[in-house]
Amino acid sequence: MPSKSNIILTYIVLVLIWASTPLAIVWSVADLHVLWAMMLRFFLALPIAVVILLVLRIRFPLNPNAIHSYIAGSFSLIGAQVFTYIATQYLSSGVIALMFGLAPIIAGLIGRFAFAQQLNRLQWTGMAIAIVGLALICFGGSSQHVHPLGIGLMLMSVFIYCSSIFWVKKVNADVVPMAQATGSILVSTLVSLCVLPFVWSHAPTHLPEMKSLLALLYTTIMASLIAMFCYFKLVKNIEPTTLSLTNVMTPLLALVIGALFNHEQISLMMILGTCIILSGLFLYFYRDIQANRRYKQHIKS
Repeated sequence: MPSKSNIILTYIVLVLIWASTPLAIVWSVADLHVLWAMMLRFFLALPIAVVILLVLRIRFPLNPNAIHSYIAGSFSLIGAQVFTYIATQYLSSGVIALMFGLAPIIAGLIGRFAFAQQLNRLQWTGMAIAIVGLALICFGGSSQHVHPLGIGLMLMSVFIYCSSIFWVKKVNADVVPMAQATGSILVSTLVSLCVLPFVWSHAPTHLPEMKSLLALLYTTIMASLIAMFCYFKLVKNIEPTTLSLTNVMTPLLALVIGALFNHEQISLMMILGTCIILSGLFLYFYRDIQANRRYKQHIKS
């Protein structure tokens, strides 16, 4: 069992990586075609993931159920990321992170209408408030900073990401997290190879700028590998509600990172819309937070 300080440090690292990844994606496409930047991320991540499997001697099953799980998991990678990378042409890194902050709400809607899971009134109210905040950002931002098409692309990305999670859980293959991640990266790489002939004309003709290269390495190593380790470590050691609150913390931090390091302008309407979305997310999690507090008090007593 990891120490409390170890868990806190892991939590902080995960939030920082998730908050900075959208900016890394934006920088990686600055000197590369968006689809090439995405595909290179998988081409680089796959050998690293394979080496980790070999070094740690992790079993990599190839039975039909495991392959099914890898395909399902790949939708949260290449399936979702293709829309995210295209959206970088229309949205700032902060808004991209903010859209991924809506993942719990979209997952709740998928659970309600696809799997008949119940949602309470506070959750429905939180969803409605978040939608109002999203509308303010969508229609209140300048065309260069917030574009409705980019919002639509990110909604599709988050929907596919959340659907992939449900799909993997439904398959319920006997695969350890690192093998699952490697298999999903492998499928994403194979799909990228199939797409390659269609985007070959956009292949890089020169060595990208150092900023783009470093950003590409960051998305490969930090976002695709280290963040995954942190995430699954926290899944085993903290309450799901506590982990889900990263979706509230990450967007706000991402807006600050984008403003500081990429000179992204934050309008008053964006600030207002962000506050409304975060309020909706907090309300969505309110009952879980209260239940978590009562549980901790019960354990202490």
